Amino acid sequence: MLFNSLTFALFLPLVFLLHWFLFSKNYKLQNGLLLFVSYIFYGWWDWSFLSLLFFSTFLDYYAGLKIQQASSERESKIWLILSIAVNLGFLGFFKYYNFFITEFSTLLQGIGFVVHPWTLKIILPVGISFYTFHGLSYIIDIYKKKTEAIADFVDYAVFVCYFPLLVAGPIERATHLLPQFQQKRTFNTQDAVNGLRQMLWGLFKKIVIADNCAFYANQIFSQSDHASGSTLFVGALFFTVQIYGDFSGYSDIALGCSRLFGIELMRNFAFPYFSRDIAEFWRRWHISLSSWFRDYLYIPLGGSAGGTWMKVRNTFIIFIVSGFWHGANWTFIFWGFLNAVYFLPLLLLNRNRVNIDTVSDQNIFPSLRTFFQIMVTFLLTVFAWIFFRSDSIGQAFDIIGNIFSPTLFTKPQLVGIKDPIYVLIHVLMIGILFGAEWVQRSKHHALQFSSYGAKNRVLRWSIYSIVVLLILLFGGKQGTFIYFQF
Repeated sequence: MLFNSLTFALFLPLVFLLHWFLFSKNYKLQNGLLLFVSYIFYGWWDWSFLSLLFFSTFLDYYAGLKIQQASSERESKIWLILSIAVNLGFLGFFKYYNFFITEFSTLLQGIGFVVHPWTLKIILPVGISFYTFHGLSYIIDIYKKKTEAIADFVDYAVFVCYFPLLVAGPIERATHLLPQFQQKRTFNTQDAVNGLRQMLWGLFKKIVIADNCAFYANQIFSQSDHASGSTLFVGALFFTVQIYGDFSGYSDIALGCSRLFGIELMRNFAFPYFSRDIAEFWRRWHISLSSWFRDYLYIPLGGSAGGTWMKVRNTFIIFIVSGFWHGANWTFIFWGFLNAVYFLPLLLLNRNRVNIDTVSDQNIFPSLRTFFQIMVTFLLTVFAWIFFRSDSIGQAFDIIGNIFSPTLFTKPQLVGIKDPIYVLIHVLMIGILFGAEWVQRSKHHALQFSSYGAKNRVLRWSIYSIVVLLILLFGGKQGTFIYFQF
């Protein structure tokens, strides 16, 4: 079920009414309701994969109990390894089987063997990377004694399957989310209203920004062989805005939706395109995944505690694994590698923790130095996204080669655009997006207002009405969310 669909627009109010009016007396009943509707939400896409979701959930629930009840360190570790192996085994099969078998066959053919790779027509279950990482963090935290195993299966299952975060995150931790399901929840009007605002802004980012940018980016990338450097650069810019509007829009909808049920989810985006260096960008982009890899991969590898070689090694490992997490293609791996290269000078100069405050917090406009830093970081990110979006590394290098050619200074040609005025309108919408988020950069989202007084009511409702009108007038063709494929 898509957040930007009519089905969800009917689904959400019904669940909200049942949660707060029919099941409000008992949080256990509320958890049961949320679990049931989460299965419906997930099954709306493909019911056949509900069995995989249920098996993964039960495996980690049972393994968590066995780890906690283990009479020895060896027994505890056996259950931990078993759970990790099965989880990663399923993830590896569905997501990477064809990639590995094809690459291995290519290697054998390169040294003279004749092979016929046996690939499979595998459908990647939506959200498998996300709910797998939920379960892994849970059992690892139990093993490390950071949390205790949950005896109530429903409480644990709703932690894994909670519909706002089920298919594209944020990737939650048991220590943060589970306690919220284990206590009575009371309805908070202010939180619910703020949640609706965040959902509205997320819908604007997805429907008006991402879906329209997707049209232009897809047109340009599909004809990259014949496009000029200026056209390709514009295409890269459109994709850069598309992926942000799409994924951060999903996260805004997820967080806002969850607030309607009295559940606070982890923040996933913090205006990353206002970052002053790559380290800051990665503290602001897909925060739940970055922090997951930090806590469960980077730190166990030694983090920054060792010498220079260990720091460099661990940095490249975490970025390359992060790239591979996104998909079975060398483009994602190279994207991760490139970000590690970007990050390396900051690490070696010990400047990776310099920009941790809100950008230009005391000023309306950034200084020239800050503006230059933001632009450089943004352009580095744009070129990294070219690899992320391309079908192959070769295509990505061809695109970048054409961008750095004399045709960069020619007029961009957007094939299939009947009226250039539409492009100008959508560029204006992008300007509204970043202008609003710049003004609200110290908040969690652009429609988060600190004052609720009567004097501001007319202004607030005017803003809401304008955003709704923009969605209705300039919404692009309904599309699925990019991160559903990961």
